[in-house]
Amino acid sequence: MAKKRWPRGQHNSLTAAREAVRGHLPAGLGYLVAVSGGADSLALAATLGWALDEGLIDGPVGAVIVDHGLQLGSAEAAAEAAAACRELGLDPVIVERVEVEGHGEAAARTARYESLEAARERVGADFLLTAHTADDQAEQVLLGLARGSGTRSLAGIPARRARVLRPFLELRRSDTEAVCRAHGLSFWVDPTNASPEFLRNRVRHELLPALREVLGEGIDDALVRTARLAAQDAELLDRLAEELVEDAARASEPTVLGEAGDRVAGRAPLVWDLDRLLIRDAPAALRSRALRQAAVAVGGRAPSAERTAALERLVAGVGSAGPVQLDGRVSVTRERLGDGRAVVRFRGLA
Repeated sequence: MAKKRWPRGQHNSLTAAREAVRGHLPAGLGYLVAVSGGADSLALAATLGWALDEGLIDGPVGAVIVDHGLQLGSAEAAAEAAAACRELGLDPVIVERVEVEGHGEAAARTARYESLEAARERVGADFLLTAHTADDQAEQVLLGLARGSGTRSLAGIPARRARVLRPFLELRRSDTEAVCRAHGLSFWVDPTNASPEFLRNRVRHELLPALREVLGEGIDDALVRTARLAAQDAELLDRLAEELVEDAARASEPTVLGEAGDRVAGRAPLVWDLDRLLIRDAPAALRSRALRQAAVAVGGRAPSAERTAALERLVAGVGSAGPVQLDGRVSVTRERLGDGRAVVRFRGLA
């Protein structure tokens, strides 16, 4: 595609989008961008096409469009998005049609990310790219506040998680719409984005406008800044909690079922003993994180606030010695070993 077909980068939104891609996507890697047909993802696809043509990205860049089939016209929107991505020079361009098991936002999100990850692995891309924006981040921080989940929740949407990168987290939704207009791209407006049935939509269309009216237009930027600062704090606390788990496990000589090579290969042990006194005497912010990390380490899921509180009581020696049952078939008990050491035993059940 000839470079002269790309709009000039003097527009503020175009410049911001291009700098975001330039600053967040290393050269020499392959990318697959998730495209819905909406303004955000089409703007990211267009910016990637420009970066390819400029030689800023030398790895392959493809696109994947997931059609849940939940709205009338979604198939046509997916086909139009695929055509736009091909015109922008992305290759391969894949349309995935998925069936959502269950109802609500969570079920659709799970189905979408499973399909996206499967597509990434199938084409051999290093990273999947999504076009979450600062507006999404502001909404996520408010949802985190409502859950009362602490620093990690206030950190909002991470710029990177596993094989997913989000280069547009500093851009506003108005920027992505401006990028689409500059490229002459028509974008689809998902009708469910206006439905009050979904909590995020009510945050977007009711709560945030009310906050802007009371607190001023800068509230969105303040929420995004809160997420950035909270993410920095959460990363440090998570690292310190990992060190605490390592110290507590080393002190208690953790029991591992299976060959010693299992740990070297990175497979989680089914039984893990942590020195109870080391965990008990740690600062509360590290203790709760360490307990959640241990639950995940034996194959479970990060426990809820209520289950974490139950683990805290177990560690403190309050009440029964367990078991505390956690999601993911994990059982946790308070034990006294033969040599007299007090441990908290995390057991992942087969």
